[in-house]
Amino acid sequence: MSKRILVVEDTMDNREIVRDMLDAAGYEMIEAVNGAEGVRLAETERPDLILMDMQMPEIDGYEATRRIKANPALAHIPIIAVTSYALAGDEAKTRAAGCDDYVAKPFSPRQLLQKIRGRLG
Repeated sequence: MSKRILVVEDTMDNREIVRDMLDAAGYEMIEAVNGAEGVRLAETERPDLILMDMQMPEIDGYEATRRIKANPALAHIPIIAVTSYALAGDEAKTRAAGCDDYVAKPFSPRQLLQKIRGRLG
């Protein structure tokens, strides 16, 4: 059975790029278009890993990550921040919110897949 990855990203073009990459690598993708939907889908779908954008409507990726990590049933799920926030200190902010890893946009698909594989084993 393929690993399931929840992609929480409000930009359709970015979701399409990630979908193509994950499909080619043999992963199943679940999509959420904002942080609130991401939290809900994490609770109902129980993905193996989450790719989290940080800047989104409804609730941002920081708050969505905090809510997911606060739920004991979900806290074990690795969350990789995939964000355009790439200034000094931004990676530390994502980790403080509970993200397990960080990739700046625009990202290298090879780099992102390496991080995904590293977290999924």
